[in-house]
Order: sequence, then C-alpha cells, then structure tokens
Amino acid sequence: MIWTKTFWKGAGERAVKTWFQVFVAMTMLTAGTEMIPAVGIEGIPWVAVLSSATLSAVLSLATSIGNAEFTSSQF
Repeated sequence: MIWTKTFWKGAGERAVKTWFQVFVAMTMLTAGTEMIPAVGIEGIPWVAVLSSATLSAVLSLATSIGNAEFTSSQF
C-alpha cells in the first residue's frame, strides 16, 4: 500500500503542510509577533525553528506510513 503514487502524494502533501505550519508557529513563538521588528530576523533561533519543522514533517510521514490505508484512500 505504501508503494503507490497515491500514497506518496498524500503523505508528501501532509508532510509539507505540517512543515510550514510548524515553521510559522515556531517563528512566531520564538520571536513573538510584536517583537519581530525589535528583535530582527537575526534574533530568531533558526536552528531550533528549522529542526522543529523538519522533525514534525518526519513524524507526519511516519504517521502516514503507520496508517497507509487511510492515506492512500484520501486521493
């Protein structure tokens, strides 16, 4: 079931969406939406933000593999 194009299309889309959601959330949480002009882009801990987003995308893929039948049936 995980070797189908449909599965990887669904799993990939979910992983990319998860990555962007966590990236935005972590950026806002670490800098604060009001503080971005004051802190500046260099004040954001980018390693932590990117690491969290990437780990979340990997976990999203693992969840899709764990529930491959559902993932494949959605597309």
